[in-house]
Amino acid sequence: MPTIITNKYYLRVVPVNSLSKARYDVISKKLKESGNKLTPQRLFIARILAESDEHPSVEDIYNQLRKDFPGISQATVYRNIMLLKSLGEVLEIGFAGGSTRYDGKKPHPHPHLICLKCNKIIDPDLESLRDVTKEIIDESGFEIVTYRLDFFGICPECKEKK
Repeated sequence: MPTIITNKYYLRVVPVNSLSKARYDVISKKLKESGNKLTPQRLFIARILAESDEHPSVEDIYNQLRKDFPGISQATVYRNIMLLKSLGEVLEIGFAGGSTRYDGKKPHPHPHLICLKCNKIIDPDLESLRDVTKEIIDESGFEIVTYRLDFFGICPECKEKK
């Protein structure tokens, strides 16, 4: 089922796949339940984050949004992402040097594969990480609140370009 995005300029129907739609619905529901307005800009940001495999930056989202909302600022995008993060619906991935990317598809801690050449970020499916986490808890006695596990290397596309 497509998502309908409206603004004062026009109406646009944006197709989304069922997994992205489910994530988008969860984010929208959380916004509504927390008493936040469901503005077209906020919903568009939620849609971008819910469907993106790319782990976009504020600038990436801003560049997508300004086509449909020419008056929007990067500060507005950032504030909305921080709102979604405060609701537990976005995972922030910060890097040395100040760059930050966001994951709205999987807002819980999970590992990432990061290409050192093109900066692509991929989410591997590692079911065994739960076992490792449990082992660390059992061995150390720590109450783990969150974690971050990143693997850095060269993606297949960049390896081919050599």
